Amino acid sequence: MNKENIGTLFAIITAIVSGFAFVANKFFLMSLDPTLFTSLRTFFVGIGFFLISFYKNKLSFKNFNKVSWKILLLIGFVAGFAFLTFFNGLKLTTAGRAAFLHKLLPLFITILAFAFLKEKIKRIQVYAMIVMIIGAYLISYSAITFEIAIGDFLVIIATVLFAIENIISKYAMIKKESNFVVSFCRMFFASIVLFSIVLIIGSFNQLLLITSEQILYIGISVSILFLYVFFWYYSISLIKVSKASTLLLLSPPISLFLSFLFLEEIILPLQIIGSLLILVGAFIVSKIS
Repeated sequence: MNKENIGTLFAIITAIVSGFAFVANKFFLMSLDPTLFTSLRTFFVGIGFFLISFYKNKLSFKNFNKVSWKILLLIGFVAGFAFLTFFNGLKLTTAGRAAFLHKLLPLFITILAFAFLKEKIKRIQVYAMIVMIIGAYLISYSAITFEIAIGDFLVIIATVLFAIENIISKYAMIKKESNFVVSFCRMFFASIVLFSIVLIIGSFNQLLLITSEQILYIGISVSILFLYVFFWYYSISLIKVSKASTLLLLSPPISLFLSFLFLEEIILPLQIIGSLLILVGAFIVSKIS
């Protein structure tokens, strides 16, 4: 397989992992503060990618990174503030609206990739992405209310920040930075931002109250997140970030199918139509090089 095919495959696997994670989180509802929970996950995943990067660099810090630490730090800090903005937005809007608004990520990434990375975006890719976003809306339709809330704007800001982080990450990899180093910096430095907020709001003492069952759930969640980050950053190191991000829209129909399979949730006719639109759009995008 060539780089384009491998990158496309890894983007699709990322969507599958994302879809699985959505269903898994319904099983592993945590009583922990979400900022603390995400801090722990990002920290341990970051450490994992540090070890991989260190090993691949022959256990040496010499030439550990190819681009400036300023760029790598920026990746992590932008991601950290994106997480914080998203969580605060989630408190002020509904989960259904937040989930759909976050699905606009490929749109923002495509615009930024065209403007700053000079990626060539074919019209058919734009049309396919629009069709897929419509499909995502149809899947989420029953969970979306139409009252505009301040949380909606915070979720959109967070989604834009995630898009900016992905653009900076892709830029670093264009400059020959390892996707493993980028993954480490994204997760580890984001965890520093999150842990700082946890200390400020006084949620750190919850660490002392974590049960063995919660430790198990955190471990499973860390493993899923590790797979997501591994395949996602490997994918965008090989193909255009605009193409890879559009393929992430495959995650809603995957979540829908898994929820039907394991949680016995009912699939509505509109959701079937939305899933078909996404599958058609993803097929078209996967053929674009």
